[in-house]
Amino acid sequence: MTVRWLLAELLVGTGFFAGVAALWWIQPPHRFADSAAIWSMAVLVLATRVRFETSFGFTVATQLAFIPMLFALPVALVPLAFVVSLAISRLPEVVRGKRRAVTLLRIPGNSWSSIFPCLVLALAHMQPRHAGPELLVLALGAQFLGDFVISVVYFAIVSGAGIRSLLRESWVYLIDAALSGVGLVVAEQMHAAPYAVLAVVPLLGLLAMFAHEREGRLGSLLELNETYRGTALLLGDVISADDDYTGEHSEGVIGLALAVGDALGLDGGQRRDLEFGAMLHDVGKIVIPKEIINKPGKLDPHEWEIIKTHPAEGERMLKRVGGFMVEVGEIVRHHHERWDGGGYPDGLAAGAIPLAARIITACDSWSAMRTDRSYRPAMSYDTALAQILQNTGTQFDPGVVDALVRVVAALEGAVATAADHEPVVVPVKAEDGRPADAAGDSQRAPQGALA
Repeated sequence: MTVRWLLAELLVGTGFFAGVAALWWIQPPHRFADSAAIWSMAVLVLATRVRFETSFGFTVATQLAFIPMLFALPVALVPLAFVVSLAISRLPEVVRGKRRAVTLLRIPGNSWSSIFPCLVLALAHMQPRHAGPELLVLALGAQFLGDFVISVVYFAIVSGAGIRSLLRESWVYLIDAALSGVGLVVAEQMHAAPYAVLAVVPLLGLLAMFAHEREGRLGSLLELNETYRGTALLLGDVISADDDYTGEHSEGVIGLALAVGDALGLDGGQRRDLEFGAMLHDVGKIVIPKEIINKPGKLDPHEWEIIKTHPAEGERMLKRVGGFMVEVGEIVRHHHERWDGGGYPDGLAAGAIPLAARIITACDSWSAMRTDRSYRPAMSYDTALAQILQNTGTQFDPGVVDALVRVVAALEGAVATAADHEPVVVPVKAEDGRPADAAGDSQRAPQGALA
């Protein structure tokens, strides 16, 4: 437990009890139905145990019991009942050793959301069952806004987290708002029937059942994804074992491609596909004869046609793996396409080429030029950079090149030595006057072939 954590708990906990004291001063508690209070607290304990997953994360259905509790108790007692219910819910885990006793200090801070709607009703001197819809909506809004503000203060102290990061978690208030409508319908019956809150118990049971089923499916999906990942890593090892240079080259492309992807702001799923696409972009070369892969100098037309099959062969292999590797296979298929549409195997152009494939094309070319090949020595930093810039807008996506240039300048530019700065010469194809492709394989194309 860090000092900052203890400070945050002390601050929000003290503030919580100060808020309770303020409620007692504004509207002292009156007599209430003991049975309604007990039933609502019992259901709240049950609700805190029902954790269900959504597309954004997980939450608990406490609003189903909190709204009836708000109607069953004087507003000055509601926050205290909320704290007691949370403590009862978590105490068994502490007794069984699944939760440390010190974590009980978090309960007052986690109960702040119960203060704000009570404060709105107390200031209005209105019992919830007599309040109009405008006041109830105001109380609900105060609950969500107040809880968000307290969360901002708490996490700013504990971890320095900003408002933007917490806004990404604000989807939970939409869930709470939806559940509040059901809780309100039940709460309006509490005065006449103290046990009405038990009507939400079957709903909590359904949520628990769905949560358990979803947890099982997510677990299976994660296990399956790990299997796909393991298969991809195994293929990467096969590439390395099959040809040392191809394996080392693929490893070099991975780090560079991920750095460029980060510079372009790729999300988590795009970054995963880019990583595996970079790792496996040359997996199709496993089926290419070694005498062609390692041949020095130019390839003859027949050999060049064989080389050009490796992107499609790679896609075929990855499709057989299945799962997200199908998407990776599409990236592998198109990593030799050109921005101007003159690449292979499908002649795609510009935005029709997957972004990850465009990134790999540029990073693959940079890595190929900056390493020794069987048919030529490594190029200098300046010569490789000139090749990349010369082919921008024809072979390479200009946006990707902009990010690549910034990345390689940070990684290599500062350490490039004077000896590495050889005169910059951009090779030109004699047959048509166009600059040669920067990619290593393409520089081996036979005379007259479209790289």
